[in-house]
Amino acid sequence: MNTAVNRLASQSSPYLLQHADNPVHWQPWDAEALAEAARSDRPILLSIGYSACHWCHVMAHESFEDEKIAELMNRLYVNIKVDREERPDLDRIYQVCHQLLTRRAGGWPLTVILTPRGHAPIFAGTYFPREPRPGMPTFRRVLTEVESHYRANRQAMDEHDEAMRYNLQRIAVPAPGARPDDDAADHAATAMLEYVDPRHGGFGGAPKFPHASALSCLLDAAYHYPADAGDLRAALTLSLDNMISGGLFDQVGGGFFRYSVDDAWQIPHFEKMLYDNALLMPLYAAAGRELDNGDWRAAAVDTATWALREMQLAHGGFCSSLDADSDGGEGRFYLWARGEIDTVLDGNEAAVARALFGTDRPPNFEDRHHLCRARRFDAAARHAGLSGPDADDAWHRARVRLLAHRDERPRPDRDEKCLTAWNAMMIRALARTGRLLGRADFVDVAERALAYLSTHHADGDRLHAVSRDGRAHLSAYLDDYVYLADALLELLQYRWRPEDLDWCVRLVEQVLDRFEDPAGGFYFTANDHEALLHRPKIAADDSTPSGNGIAAQVLLEVGHLLGETRYLDAAESVLTAFSGEITANPVGHAALLEALIQSRHPPTRVVLRGEDSPCAERAARLALRYGRRVRVYPLGSTAADVVLAGRGFTAPRGVVAWVCTGSRCLAPITELPSLLDTIDETLQ
Repeated sequence: MNTAVNRLASQSSPYLLQHADNPVHWQPWDAEALAEAARSDRPILLSIGYSACHWCHVMAHESFEDEKIAELMNRLYVNIKVDREERPDLDRIYQVCHQLLTRRAGGWPLTVILTPRGHAPIFAGTYFPREPRPGMPTFRRVLTEVESHYRANRQAMDEHDEAMRYNLQRIAVPAPGARPDDDAADHAATAMLEYVDPRHGGFGGAPKFPHASALSCLLDAAYHYPADAGDLRAALTLSLDNMISGGLFDQVGGGFFRYSVDDAWQIPHFEKMLYDNALLMPLYAAAGRELDNGDWRAAAVDTATWALREMQLAHGGFCSSLDADSDGGEGRFYLWARGEIDTVLDGNEAAVARALFGTDRPPNFEDRHHLCRARRFDAAARHAGLSGPDADDAWHRARVRLLAHRDERPRPDRDEKCLTAWNAMMIRALARTGRLLGRADFVDVAERALAYLSTHHADGDRLHAVSRDGRAHLSAYLDDYVYLADALLELLQYRWRPEDLDWCVRLVEQVLDRFEDPAGGFYFTANDHEALLHRPKIAADDSTPSGNGIAAQVLLEVGHLLGETRYLDAAESVLTAFSGEITANPVGHAALLEALIQSRHPPTRVVLRGEDSPCAERAARLALRYGRRVRVYPLGSTAADVVLAGRGFTAPRGVVAWVCTGSRCLAPITELPSLLDTIDETLQ
C-alpha cells in the first residue's frame, strides 16, 4: 500500500479530479486508504465537498495547494477526499457527527478527523482559514492540536468509537409513533404558516433556501383544507412571486441558484444545482396552472429551457451542477458592470431593461449589478414609455441579446457526472411540466434521459448511483430508487408504457426487500451496502425531499393504482414511524407531510383505456383541464391489463374510463361528458 502519493487522478468525480494535483496525498474512500490508516495508526482527515462549492475552492487554494500545510497533513494523517454528491451516505453520517460535536449545522467543505480503525469523529468543522481570523482557528492549528489530542488519549479511542456509534443510533431512532389521525395532516399543514416570512415569503431567514417541498405542500394543502386556503395560497403566492422577481432566479438565462444570502431573495450563492431546478420547475408549472398565473408558468418554461440548454449531456442525461465561480470570482458570469447593459442594448430594448432591473441605481454586489426586478413588467413598460406588444417585443429582443453577450464570457465549470437521483428528479420535472403546460417536447427529453438511465445505470433490478462518460459505478441509495419510481409514475400519466410500470414495480420491490426497517421506515443504504460507522434512516428533508417521504408517496400511488394493499400498508408504516417528526417540524418534513395529506385525502385517479393515440390525447386534455388534482393514466389498447386486473376490472370495447378515489371505484364510463361530470362531482 502506498499513501505517499495523491491517488485521485484515477477517479471519475470532477471534484476529486480538481484535487488530483494538490501536494496533499489525497486518497479516495476505499479499502486501501482505510487499511493504511489502521496499519499506520494515523487519524483520517476526511474532507467532503463538491465541485460547485465556492468555499471548497477557497480552502483548496489557501491550504491544500500550500506545500507546507500539505507536508503537515501528509505526515500526521491519512487524507481522504469525498465527493458528497457521489457518497451522500458518508456525507449524511458525518454531517450528523458535526452537529453532535459542535451543536451547529454543518455544510461544505466538511472537515472531520476520524479514528483510524473505528472511523468515529474526534473533531469536526467546516472551512478553516490559512491565516488567523476572529473566532476561527487556522487550519495548521487544527491539524497539530487534534493529532496531539489523539496521541494523548490513544487508549480511550476504542471507547470513543463505541460511544459515538451509540449516540448516532440513539438519535436516529424515532420515538414510537402512533398512527396519525385524520386531523394530523390538517394541523401540520396549517402549522407551516407560522414559519413563513410575512414580508418576503419563504421559510426562515438568511441564508434562505427555496424549500420547494414545503411550498408544494402549501399548494396541496390549500386544495384539501378550504378553511385555510386563503392564507395558504397567500403564503405560496408571496414566496413564488418574490423568488422569481429577485436574484435567486436568473433573469436573463432562466433557472434558479442554490439559495439567497439575504432575506429578500436578492443576492444568491451563485451555484446552480440540477436538483433545485428539478424541484422548483414543476412547482411553478403546477401552481401556475392551478392558480392561473402566467408569470409562474413562464418561470417553469424558462427553467426547463435552461436545463435543456446548459445541463443536458450529449447522451441525454443531465449533469449535476454549474460552479459558483468563474473568471476568478464568485458569480462573475452573471454580473453586469455599471453601464454594461447600455453598451449591449439600444433604444426601446435598453429603456425597458433599465426600467425593469433598475440599473440606474447603485450596484448591489461588489460594484456590479446582479439583475433583480425593480418593478413589475407592466410598470417597467410604462416607465419606458411602452405598452402591449411593443413592450413584450422589446423585452424579448433585449433578453436574447443580453444572453448572447453573457455567453461570450468565461463560463462556470460544469460538473458532468450524472447522478441517478437528480436525473430522476429532472425526468419527473420535465414530464410533469410538459403534461401540465402542454409541452410534449419536454416529455420527449424526459424519456430520452430515462433511456440513458435504463441503459447505463440499471444492472438487472439494481441501480448504480452515478456515471461519468457513460461509465456507472457505486451502489445506489434509497433516494435513487424512490425518485426514479416517482419519475416513472409521472411519465405513465402522459404516455402509458407497460415496461415503465414494470420497472416501477421492480424498483418498489427492491426498496421493500433491501432498505426497509421492520420497525418502520427505510434506511438510506441497502442491507448489503458497505459497513459504515452508522446506517442512517432519514426522515427530514434537506436540499432534496427525504427518501422516506418520497417512498411513502410512491407506495401510496402504486398501491392505489394496482390495488395492492401490501404497498399501502408499507406507506402507513412509514407515516406512523415518523408521525412525531411530522407534527413537531412540518416544514422540515414536508415530503412526509405531503404523503400524509395524500394518504388522508387520496387524489382522484382516472384509468382511461382505448385506442393508443386517441386515448393519450384525451388523457392529455383531462390533465390540462384538472392539473395535478386528478391523475390520469392512459392505457392504450395494446397496453398490459395489469392495472385493470389488479382492480378486478374488465375492459369493454371502445374508450372506457374508471374513476377511483382511494380504494373506491365507480362504474365504467364510456362517454366523455359523463366522465367530466363524474370527475367534477368527485372533486367537490
